[in-house]
Amino acid sequence: MAQNLQITAARPDPALLDLPWDVPLADWPSSVLAALPRGISRHVVRFVKMSGGVIAVKEIGETVAYREYELLRQLSRIDVPSVDPVGVITGRQDKNGERLEAVLITKHLQFSLPYRSLFSQTLRPDTATRLIDALAVLLVRLHLIGFYWGDVSLSNTLFRRDAETFAAYLVDAETGDLHAKLSPGQRSYDVELARTNIIGELMDLAAGELLDEDVDTIAIGDALLERYNELWSALTDEESFGSDERWRVAARIDRLNTLGFDVGELEITTDIDGTSVQIQPKVVDAGHHSRRLLRLTGLDVQENQARRLLNDLDSFRAATDRQNDEEEFVAHDWLSGVFEPTVRAVPRDQRRKLEPAQLFHEVLDHRWYISEQQKRDVPLPEAVASYVDNVLRDRPDEMAILGLPPEHADQQE
Repeated sequence: MAQNLQITAARPDPALLDLPWDVPLADWPSSVLAALPRGISRHVVRFVKMSGGVIAVKEIGETVAYREYELLRQLSRIDVPSVDPVGVITGRQDKNGERLEAVLITKHLQFSLPYRSLFSQTLRPDTATRLIDALAVLLVRLHLIGFYWGDVSLSNTLFRRDAETFAAYLVDAETGDLHAKLSPGQRSYDVELARTNIIGELMDLAAGELLDEDVDTIAIGDALLERYNELWSALTDEESFGSDERWRVAARIDRLNTLGFDVGELEITTDIDGTSVQIQPKVVDAGHHSRRLLRLTGLDVQENQARRLLNDLDSFRAATDRQNDEEEFVAHDWLSGVFEPTVRAVPRDQRRKLEPAQLFHEVLDHRWYISEQQKRDVPLPEAVASYVDNVLRDRPDEMAILGLPPEHADQQE
């Protein structure tokens, strides 16, 4: 190992020293690699087993590596959906003393998939639309905190299942920049670039016969613009109404909550004569339902998973006639008596295929489906057994996915 190796990390793991830094990343042995799918990248990227987990290692220029590392650290501190940075390693040399590129190291996001892997599986025809919805939400969240991405694309995003939808995570901040506030021009350029990149990526999928031939790639690209503008308007527009319509303040907050956003602060002004009121959200934070579920149960899950679990909690509360009990007590009983037994009823070797919240959501879906089929209320334990036998056993493992040998799973593209 070269003696001038330098590791910059908030919490350096001694196991980093055991990796073959004197070997170009493209030539790393399969013994240290993890067989995980990855998307297209302009750099060599490898998934590496370390300390019982998995890290992503990307060869990149030293200056860019430090800059991206700091950006990812800033995004992590403000709880933006993005990969967690581990560190930067510089001063690499091969056995002949030749200089090797610096590397940026991030944690692998468990249960996440690049968009190409999603299209390599049998998914519903509206998968592309659901990915676009997830990306639009992510882009709005980034723009709200002043982050200019500069290279928005499906390739630079990872997706995790979130009930019937997906949650998007930023995976490449190489071209990004954090500002106090973005101008309309910066936002517009980011969104238009996203549209162009997405259309190109979907056309590439179509050429490789990974996309249904009936899918209109242009329309999906346009849908990103529509979804983004709809969300941005809902979260930032100023609204005026008469002073006798003050109920619209609560309605505005309810609408934002339905979209999955909390309103931490509202700016409310009235005309001099008091005849009209104007409101505008000043602080809008994503994760309304996930924060409520975390407060009640300690479960830290995606937003739409939280929405589904809260609905089941509300049903449990009604079915047990406990509407007048403290919500926290009911939530504890639901967690210990419904959620946890359902997850534990799935065999251990099958349980790791999906996150517990996603498992529970899919069991509920399956229960509804077979209850409709059989015209009876199927008990939850029976639904779990049917789900495992008829659905889960044929599902790919999304924690260790897809079982490809490292030389195929981690190839440079």
